[in-house]
Amino acid sequence: MTPFEIGLILAGSFFGGFVNAIAGGGGLVSLPIMLGVFPQASLPSIFGTTKSAMVWGTAWAARSYAAHVNVSWMRLVPALIMAVLGGFIGAWLLTHFESEWLRKVLPVLLAFVFWYTLASRHFGRDHVPTYHPRYEAAFAGVIAFCLGLYDGFFGPGTGSFFVFFFVRFLGYDFLHASASAKALNAATNSAAICVFASSGVIWWSLVIPMAVVNIVGAGLGTAVAFRRGSGFVRNIFLIVIAVLILKTAIDAYWL
Repeated sequence: MTPFEIGLILAGSFFGGFVNAIAGGGGLVSLPIMLGVFPQASLPSIFGTTKSAMVWGTAWAARSYAAHVNVSWMRLVPALIMAVLGGFIGAWLLTHFESEWLRKVLPVLLAFVFWYTLASRHFGRDHVPTYHPRYEAAFAGVIAFCLGLYDGFFGPGTGSFFVFFFVRFLGYDFLHASASAKALNAATNSAAICVFASSGVIWWSLVIPMAVVNIVGAGLGTAVAFRRGSGFVRNIFLIVIAVLILKTAIDAYWL
């Protein structure tokens, strides 16, 4: 690699951590850069290396959110377990089956998320949990397993999907949804990393510097989110989703 390519990868990891800490979708920044620098590399190597770096920033953001937002860990722990299970299964599936068909489905799903969020002006502004804690834990577990499966198998936009589903189905505001999403996303990434590591596809020499700058980016992102509040997180969420739609549609239908 040239110094320019190394700098590009580190910049992608930094800004990926920043965006991911606010609204999810940090892979939108880091993954395309990794794919551009290593166009001939296998997807498990690219995904495994990127996740191994991004998980540190995601975990840092989860810790920061938990210190500022009231997270009900009793309700979240079952979802964390299901997220890990889904992540393991999804990553295992990626090593055995093609995930290319998801490229064509993803822009459509993201377009629906964007439309729904934009059309509902008060969507995610108030934190009013919909269900009794027992049922909330069950619904969160189902969401976590499905998105863990998706994250391990494909990945782009997982954090944003977590935020959307927690707002839409559990009645969270964007700050509380982001707090839960960070913890769950870190869990799915950790599970997937274990599978990739056991296959020997992760480039550990890149992971450490990428992880350091990713943590710095995540720290700045969470600071901005706390300062600006849930409405700001909603706006950044919409921007991230819009760019994800454009990027995934180009990848699926034009490249």
